[in-house]
Amino acid sequence: NEQMGEENETYIAYQTLDTLQDNGVAVNDIQKLNDAGFHTIESVAHATVRKLSEVRGLSEAKVLKIKEIVKGMVVMDFKTAADALEDRKSLVTLTTGSTELDKLLEGGIETGSITEVFGEFRTGKTQLCHTLCVTCQMPVTEGGAEGKAIYIDTEGTFRPQRLQAIAERFGLDPSAALENVAYARAHNSEHQTELLKLAAAIMSNDRYALIVVDSATALYRTDYSGRGELSERQMQLAQFLRQLTRLAEEFGVAVFITNQVVANPDGMSFAKDSTKPIGGNIIAHASTTRLRLRKGRGENRICTVFDSPTLPEADAQYAVGPAGICDAQD
Repeated sequence: NEQMGEENETYIAYQTLDTLQDNGVAVNDIQKLNDAGFHTIESVAHATVRKLSEVRGLSEAKVLKIKEIVKGMVVMDFKTAADALEDRKSLVTLTTGSTELDKLLEGGIETGSITEVFGEFRTGKTQLCHTLCVTCQMPVTEGGAEGKAIYIDTEGTFRPQRLQAIAERFGLDPSAALENVAYARAHNSEHQTELLKLAAAIMSNDRYALIVVDSATALYRTDYSGRGELSERQMQLAQFLRQLTRLAEEFGVAVFITNQVVANPDGMSFAKDSTKPIGGNIIAHASTTRLRLRKGRGENRICTVFDSPTLPEADAQYAVGPAGICDAQD
C-alpha cells in the first residue's frame, strides 16, 4: 500500500491551516480564517492583504504576520518553462466516456482549470456533468482522478438514478458512487456563491477531483434583468468565476461549468450557427477551455473546441445514451 500512499502525496497539493499553529499563530485566529472561508495555506497566500483585513477580529498587524508566514510555505515566484512543462506532464485528465471526445480534448477534461461547455438544450451538457461525476472516481489509469465530486445544480436537472446507471456501466458500485457526490441545489445567484464557500470547507477535509456547476449563468440571467442591471450582473458573475478559478488552482480539481446560449439576432438566420454563449467576455476570459456542443444526426452530438490555449479547433462526435456520454453511433 506504500505506492498508493506515495501516489496520494502527489495529488494533494494543498496544506491545511493547522500548520500555522506550529508557526505561532493562535488557534482562535485560525478559526477566524476558517469562518471567513479560508481553509488552506494556499487560499491565504493567494488572497490580498485587503481581503484578509476584512476578516472579523484580525488586526492589520496580525494579517501582515500571517502573510509573512505563508509566503515561506507556498511557492509564488518565477520558475522556468522547463519546470512548468514537467508540472503539466503530471496533470490528470478526466475521461468523458467517449473515445472520440477524449481524443479531441487530448485525454479528457483537465484538472486545475475551468472547462466551459455551451450549447442549446438537448445537446448533452447535463449528461456530460453526470458522466464526469462518476468517471472522476475511477483510478487514474482508467481516466479518472480517484476523487469525489461536488455538483451545484441551478436548474433542477440533477438525477441521481442517472449516476447509478453510469456507475454500473463503468463497473463501479452504484451506492458507493452516489456517496462520493456532494450535491446542492442553488436557489439564487447569492446562494450559488455561498455554496462555493461551503465547497471549499468540504474539499479541505477530503480528496475531491471535480466541481460541476450546471448551469453557471442561469440564475444570473434571471436575478438581473435589463440593461440597467447588466454591469452589476457581470460584476457578480466575475466574482463567482474568480472563486471557481481559485478553487481549481488551490485544490487542483477540474471545474466543469455549463453555459446557456442566446439567439444572435444580428447573425444571418441561415448562417451555420446563429447562437452565442451568454456571459460575454467575463465568462470567456475566466474559462480556460470552451467547448461548443450542437446536435448531430439522431442521438449523435458534435463538440467543437471553441477556445483553448493548447487544443486545436476541431470537431468530435459523441452520443448521449441511457448511461451517460458514449461513442457516436453510425
